[in-house]
Amino acid sequence: MRIKLTIAYDGTAYSGFQSQTNALAVQDVLNAALADLFGHPVKTTGASRTDTGVHAKGNVAVFDIETHILPGKIALALNARLPEDIRIIDSCAVADDFHPLRAECVKTYSYRILNRRFPDPMLRLYTLHYYYPLDSGKMNEAARFFIGTHDFAAFCSSGFSGKSTVRTIYRSEVVRDGDLITYTVSGNGFLYNMVRIISGTLINVGSGRTAPEEIPVIIASRDRSLAGDTALAKGLTLEEIRF
Repeated sequence: MRIKLTIAYDGTAYSGFQSQTNALAVQDVLNAALADLFGHPVKTTGASRTDTGVHAKGNVAVFDIETHILPGKIALALNARLPEDIRIIDSCAVADDFHPLRAECVKTYSYRILNRRFPDPMLRLYTLHYYYPLDSGKMNEAARFFIGTHDFAAFCSSGFSGKSTVRTIYRSEVVRDGDLITYTVSGNGFLYNMVRIISGTLINVGSGRTAPEEIPVIIASRDRSLAGDTALAKGLTLEEIRF
């Protein structure tokens, strides 16, 4: 039986979702909880690795198991074995051939910026604090240029090992609520650090260093040096993966 888990986590203490040799990842903790529950090692496959310090409300992982525990009860059993910064918010059975890395999906991320004079200690782990005023209207104008199918090589960090840098973006918008600016983006996939680089570029737009109409030029250039800095990981949350 193949089980799909929907996972929420505070990524502050972890080196991303995917297991690594020299750092603690969410997957390590999840696999340990599964081994404790079922009494033997269990291998999970995640839909998104997320970077160090990035948070998630709806990451997805699957594993195969023979068990008498009802699929919907596995979430409860795992949450009793997981630390407070990781929670399974749903567990269900899926088709045996379902694979989270191969199935077509839409991923949604949000990047949050606290734009005011002083930081808020309650938001320090989940937002980027930016002191200088940002024009969220211009940021939203610029964000719209990312919608569509483009080659996003200019918004990808070195180390990307995929075959193509072409991705399709379905939603890209900036909304301001008081001091909090939220950039939300949905697409069929994202390159290494892509959302954080886009967010850094939108900050340049909001601060007046880059004009909104320069975004198509940067995209067409495929030149990483023309885009903004990679925004800090703590402002980024994987909101949802829809298959």
